Amino acid sequence: MNPIFDFTGKTMLVTGGASGIGLATAQALVAAGGAVGIADMQGEVVEQLAASIRGQGGKAIALPLDVRDAGATDEAVHTLEAEYGPIFGLVTAAGLSRPAPAEAMDEASWDLVIDTNLKGMFLSCQAAGRRMLAHGAGAIVNVASVNSLGGFAGRANYCSSKFGVVGLTDVLAIEWGRRGIRVNAVAPNGVDTPLVRNGIPRRFLTEVLENRTPLGRMAQPAEVASVIMFLLSDAASYVTGALLPVDGGLCAGYYTNRQGADLSSAALLSQGVYQETTS
Repeated sequence: MNPIFDFTGKTMLVTGGASGIGLATAQALVAAGGAVGIADMQGEVVEQLAASIRGQGGKAIALPLDVRDAGATDEAVHTLEAEYGPIFGLVTAAGLSRPAPAEAMDEASWDLVIDTNLKGMFLSCQAAGRRMLAHGAGAIVNVASVNSLGGFAGRANYCSSKFGVVGLTDVLAIEWGRRGIRVNAVAPNGVDTPLVRNGIPRRFLTEVLENRTPLGRMAQPAEVASVIMFLLSDAASYVTGALLPVDGGLCAGYYTNRQGADLSSAALLSQGVYQETTS
């Protein structure tokens, strides 16, 4: 049982649950007593994951799903409720990136990222939200990004989708709040997953991402999952329409170097308050 949060008797859906933030969140919800539908395009992976969870006494059902498919998404929520009862929580962690310079980005790459990260999120919120509205209670957490707040070269499609996530979250919070549904989003920095480590050059990770992050490292998936758990829980009962950074302090300022050790001042440098260094 999770020592902080208790989701016993609550049914949750996690999209993108086969890996990364989605996987860590699904595991945390099960550990906190929740019944979880794990949805992902990687059908075999989620089947094995759900079977493993059930083998250890947890409640989980595999839901092979392409979130771009409205009918399949609606059916996944129906299947989850038939198995475990009315849905209370949704975490939309399904997403992907297809980097390219803007002038060279092809239409297929644009459509794939927008349709998965934004349209797919909307369809998931819509399918789950309709049922939550019928029950009169629920909480949704959308996985946005620090790229919801600023651009990232080579990712016009990804940043556009993540900016859209914030707008979608705000609108749903406004429309559904008085009807018992809270809708929030988290904005992670780089998260230490094989996908990130294989997709971003090592030099960028160390000299840019870790260098400019005050905590000096990437997040672990479980650290993002913990914040998602908070937003789903009664501890956040008066929080809706929020975008909560989980970024190690990255968005706290600009011109950050060496995790904030350089104070960006010639006067302070000349006084010996700090030293410039390449290490």
